[in-house]
Amino acid sequence: MTLLPPDMGWALFAALTATSFVTSGLTAAFGIGGGAALLAILASLLPPAALIPVHGVVQLGSNAGRTALMARQAFLDALWPFAAGSVLGAAVGASFAVALPPWAVQLGVGAFILWSVWGKVPAPGPGAGLAVAAGLTGAVTTFLTMFFGATGPFVAAWTKTLRLGREAVVATNGAMMTMQHLLKTLAFGLFGFAFGPWLALIAAMIAAGLLGTMVGRGALRRWGDARFALGLNVILTALALRLIADGLGLV
Repeated sequence: MTLLPPDMGWALFAALTATSFVTSGLTAAFGIGGGAALLAILASLLPPAALIPVHGVVQLGSNAGRTALMARQAFLDALWPFAAGSVLGAAVGASFAVALPPWAVQLGVGAFILWSVWGKVPAPGPGAGLAVAAGLTGAVTTFLTMFFGATGPFVAAWTKTLRLGREAVVATNGAMMTMQHLLKTLAFGLFGFAFGPWLALIAAMIAAGLLGTMVGRGALRRWGDARFALGLNVILTALALRLIADGLGLV
């Protein structure tokens, strides 16, 4: 019995494991970017049917590790409403027999991110206003992730409006994405996806991702808040422009 997934050699196995280390470090340092980068790389190397499920489990492990390391910094007032909305989004998404048109999702998410970075997005107020905004964000992004894969930029764009410190941004995003990827993984399991042949690769990528998170967390602590905000804006903008270009068929 081989530990390798179907039609995969050890060189590619090692390369994907190293990629998980690098992309997890990117996310830990800036709070965003690693999941989308990993999805783009996996899309050119994995069978289409395995892409979203495998990416989802790897991201679940990576985000769970980051959340465990930074749990004290997470903003709980937004976290629990987001979780409730995510359950609703996963339930609705799982009931759809066909995916949304990828171009429509890409254009919509890309436009939202650009607006949140460069527009005047009102910060949600305390109490009911914050809970409603967090719940809606959880529902919409979890629904989209069932078809689109990496909605981390969307979540990060909304979290940015909370005006949190840099460690709180990364910790809160990590906790939100952990919940989202857990629900997605459970849904794909119920759909009947066979994770067995991919478990060794998934385990190796999760372990490498945890190491990357530790390295990236050290970099995060060296940033100032202004430097962190600039880096986050640059990454979000680049991801948004790439999504829009994909949606328009330009790349």
